[in-house]
Amino acid sequence: MGKQIWKPGNMLYPLPAVLVSAADQEGESGILTVAWTGTVCTNPAMLYISVRPERHTYPMIRKTGEFVVNLTTEKLARAADWCGVRSGKDIDKWKAMHLTKGKASKLAYAPLIEESPVNIECQVTEVKELGSHHMFLARVLAVQVDEAYMKKNGKFELNETGLIAYSHGEYFSLGKDLGRFGWSVKKK
Repeated sequence: MGKQIWKPGNMLYPLPAVLVSAADQEGESGILTVAWTGTVCTNPAMLYISVRPERHTYPMIRKTGEFVVNLTTEKLARAADWCGVRSGKDIDKWKAMHLTKGKASKLAYAPLIEESPVNIECQVTEVKELGSHHMFLARVLAVQVDEAYMKKNGKFELNETGLIAYSHGEYFSLGKDLGRFGWSVKKK
């Protein structure tokens, strides 16, 4: 069995499919779906999102320097897809997808999506204009988590929220647990 050589492209999958919310100084807010996102640094906590400048929400992020990354779940899968293919220029995505704007704790403009189990409040530190997408490097200022997934011992059960991933044009529920970090070297 051989391998085919393809032109250079992004085949780094799966990725988180997140809903990014932002607003401008006048109060107009928007939502866009982003799969080009990830962790950059632990200390200080930083992440990035890459966005096409043509996207309706792009100037909101660029002008205010803030956004919220809202993790998506099986319950939010339709909204994640829909917000990725519809433009906020034409329709109010909040209303159309029955999403609730929540108040960020550290940001002045960007709202969070109440239906998301995790909302990551971000302040842009740098914008890298890379080509088709501009990458927003951002410092995480706060994280809000849904108390419904908190155990009595104070542990947040993120993996019980029904998180989804995006892979090669399709959305997937996360599967079965294969092991915990370090399990491959743990002594029996």
